[in-house]
Amino acid sequence: MQALEAIRKSIGTAEDLQSVVKTMKGVAAANIRQFERAVESLADYARTVELGLQVLLASRPQRARAPSQDEPAALGAVVFGSDQGLCGRFNVQIAGHAAAGIREMAGPGAARRILAVGTRIIPLLATDDLTVDEQVAPATSLSQIGPLVRDVLMQIEAWRAGGTVDRVVLFFNESLGGALYRPRTQRLLPVDAEWFDDLSGREWPSRCLPIFTLEWDGLFSSLIREHFWVSLFRASAESLAGENASRLASMQAAERNIEERLAELAMHYRLSRQHAITEELLDIISGFEALAADAR
Repeated sequence: MQALEAIRKSIGTAEDLQSVVKTMKGVAAANIRQFERAVESLADYARTVELGLQVLLASRPQRARAPSQDEPAALGAVVFGSDQGLCGRFNVQIAGHAAAGIREMAGPGAARRILAVGTRIIPLLATDDLTVDEQVAPATSLSQIGPLVRDVLMQIEAWRAGGTVDRVVLFFNESLGGALYRPRTQRLLPVDAEWFDDLSGREWPSRCLPIFTLEWDGLFSSLIREHFWVSLFRASAESLAGENASRLASMQAAERNIEERLAELAMHYRLSRQHAITEELLDIISGFEALAADAR
């Protein structure tokens, strides 16, 4: 009976853990959709920024061209990690992807600066001989994305003002729906010239082309800053969605393991109970035979 009690206790513990895992699955799935909606909500705002740039580029397309560089451009890398637990290989995958991308983009003669979003990603990058120069706390909710974007933009501006960075690249995981995600690389600076060409060549959606009275350079800089803000906000929201997708995958795997363990415990419980019943029946039969022998 002591073995049966131990198995029954193990079954209860596994069922409690299964309930926790199911709750975390539901929370992760809800968070994924929440951050995906945040990314979708940026579409109209990004479209407005693109329309403004389209008007400016149509008037002076040559002003948006960056000067060519003969020397290797210094690289600034922003790597979005997570400081939350139970998210599987989320940090490992983005750290490996970022390390490969940084080695490819920053040649032997190019300087590099790395900004880590989160602390748990730092030792993973160190295993690839990459030193993190700056670190900011990652966002854990939608309300924290805005302050995170502000901190990252301030650091990029400090790099640019100090002349230590000519290019900025973002490395983050993006959600593919459900429990799927993948690492992604996005260039932030310099802005893609082909994108400018595409904007300036687009047909205006209405019959009246807008006019502007503000100074061209100032207006262009403001719109580019808004473009940076949208890009960083989207990268952060995508990273959070990918983090919850990784957590959902981990919880699904844990749920399968718990179900297998419960089935195994249930089988052991049935066998142990059958053995206990058999032993009790044997004791009864043995006692009956002993009494019958005394009677004879």
